[in-house]
Amino acid sequence: MERGTRRLWSDLDLDVSQGEFVAILGPNGSGKTTLLTMLLGLLPPAAGEVLVDGRRPQRGSSRVGYVPQQKALDPSVPLRGRDFVGLGLDGHRFGPVFGRRRRERRDRIADALHQVGAEAWADAPVGRLSGGEQQRLRIAQALVGDPDILLCDEPLLSLDLAHQGVVIDLLDRRRREHGTAVLFVTHELNPVLPVVDRVLYLVDGRFRVGTPDEVMTSETLSELYRTSVDVVRVRGRILVVGHENVPVHHHGEQDDVVVSSFARS
Repeated sequence: MERGTRRLWSDLDLDVSQGEFVAILGPNGSGKTTLLTMLLGLLPPAAGEVLVDGRRPQRGSSRVGYVPQQKALDPSVPLRGRDFVGLGLDGHRFGPVFGRRRRERRDRIADALHQVGAEAWADAPVGRLSGGEQQRLRIAQALVGDPDILLCDEPLLSLDLAHQGVVIDLLDRRRREHGTAVLFVTHELNPVLPVVDRVLYLVDGRFRVGTPDEVMTSETLSELYRTSVDVVRVRGRILVVGHENVPVHHHGEQDDVVVSSFARS
């Protein structure tokens, strides 16, 4: 895959199974969001093929749900919670909905709100809800079309630990109960590690795919970053220590020595 004259990766062959939770990691600019953009049908691959359930992804497809980063909505946004969720069904269409389709739409929105436990905010102005409450509604918006795959682009940013746990539990329950695959872009593996099946780690055109124990090793990360990276397991946690300005931790700052910790249940 290329962006302009820069190659993000090549020969990436990734099959995601029904109900699988895949974490996508890597420094800024490694192509994590670009991969999600391709799966949303918004960007064609430079070569090869992208398929969702055997079909090429299309813009606005209900087969793919998208959960973006948490960003506060303007308090003056004139949308109720149920209206916001409904955008996941027909936000890309124009015109009113009538008759049977209107009833089906109402039922699907109610079900999505129920799945994330957000019934109490159905009639609340979304701009006046907390960040965690808004993010629950974003997940409901992604689920309302009953997707086969959920694409999550760093949905935990700006959330406190309690709300991070709520979001992770919602996504994990959805994939277990409905078989929905989850692709989860993150800079910090720690919060989602207990539910992750595989990791896709992208670094400067190179990548590795495997279980967390296969990818999060000194040998693998040193090979990806092409410099010394130490991975140490201490008291059930994975500590990653990078040298020579290797940006391997949460915010991507570049220091002489950086340390990341990833909990492993």
